[in-house]
Amino acid sequence: MKKLTLLAMTALLGACQSMSPATKTSLDGEVFYLQRIALPPTATLSVSLQDVSLADAPAVVLDEQKGPVKGQVPLPFHLSYDPAQVKPGHRYAVSARIEVDGQLMFITTEHHAVKLDGSDPQPLKIRVDAAR
Repeated sequence: MKKLTLLAMTALLGACQSMSPATKTSLDGEVFYLQRIALPPTATLSVSLQDVSLADAPAVVLDEQKGPVKGQVPLPFHLSYDPAQVKPGHRYAVSARIEVDGQLMFITTEHHAVKLDGSDPQPLKIRVDAAR
């Protein structure tokens, strides 16, 4: 009886795993700046994909990549999101920032809209400007 129960549970778990999980879609790109300076080894990059539809509320973050900078510009990034989170009529954007020892060094100053319908050019090119 135990073997039969174990066999049934194994089959049930196998069936659950064979159902396709939520398919993730991704945006790949590069963050760059125009100044001719090298980033210090303590620099960190943060890139986020946000729903910016509501003007009077904080943006909803769909995905974010944060971590130490490896190398120099252009800095690659990879964001993934669930297409089921994309709502018709909503506006989405990608923003980036570079910090050094907790101090803001570069940030996006232009709106980088994305449609999230498969038509966005990849790799995305996100320019950041020096923080003043």
